[in-house]
Order: sequence, then structure tokens, then C-alpha cells
Amino acid sequence: MSIEAHSPTRTHPDCELCHQDGGMLLWRDAGWRLVRVKDAAFPGFYRLISNQHVAEFSELSVEARQRCLELLAWVEALVIRHLSPTKMNLATLGNVVPHVHWHVVARFDWDSHFPSPIWAAAQRAAPPEQLVRIGSLLPTLDAVLAAGPGADTVAR
Repeated sequence: MSIEAHSPTRTHPDCELCHQDGGMLLWRDAGWRLVRVKDAAFPGFYRLISNQHVAEFSELSVEARQRCLELLAWVEALVIRHLSPTKMNLATLGNVVPHVHWHVVARFDWDSHFPSPIWAAAQRAAPPEQLVRIGSLLPTLDAVLAAGPGADTVAR
């Protein structure tokens, strides 16, 4: 089923991502929105969320899938540029909220779960000074992301 067959405001009454931003809203266009997830253990955690209630990536039109991948690359490149993580994690998990969304998470070799997934058990406490350092970089990164794709050129 193509997304194009549905109104951009298609929602589901029980879906939190249809009725809430899903985090601190930074940017939005007709098809997608970008939020920062406020998670003290993972300060560089963002979500790219479809504005339409669609459960599976394959349900999106070809154009919407392409746009999603372009936006993911844009967010990932800026997070890398501004936070210099050890690794980036991109994940699309919709088991609890069946609504297309991607998790874009900066990972650091000092974070509490590294190298395991952020949803695994913590392996250690993250150094507070590192969390503060990364947290201090977020306002600038958030401002660049809020300006939208193309506002800041990203080397490819």
C-alpha cells in the first residue's frame, strides 16, 4: 500500500507518534519530523519519524523511502560532525509503537552500554564529565538540525 493513497494527516487513535511529537521537536516538513530524545544516558539520541501512521517501511512510497534515507544520512552526518561519536547506531524498531520511525543514536566507547545496544543492560556507569561534555554540544547541533536539510552543507 502506498502512502500516497492516504492523507498526510492519517492518524490512528491509539498511536502515540500520531498524537505527540515523540521527543523535543527540532524540524518538520510535510512527510517527516526530527526530534531529540531526552535520555540522560544517551545525549546524542534522535528520532526521525514519519508524519503518517504507517507501520512498515515497505508501506511507504518509493519517494517517501528515498526521502527517509536522505534525511537519515543528513542527521547522521551532522551528529558525527558535531559529537564525534565512536559509532552511530541506526535502528527502526516498531514493536511497541507500530509507526515508521528511525532511532539515530551517537554511541561512545565510554557510554554505559557500549558496545551492546542501548536497549541491553548497562555494563557500567557513564563518566559524568563525558555526559556533560556531550550535553554542552547539543544546543549547537540542535540549532543546525532545526535549520533543516540543506541549511548546513554536509560533506559526502
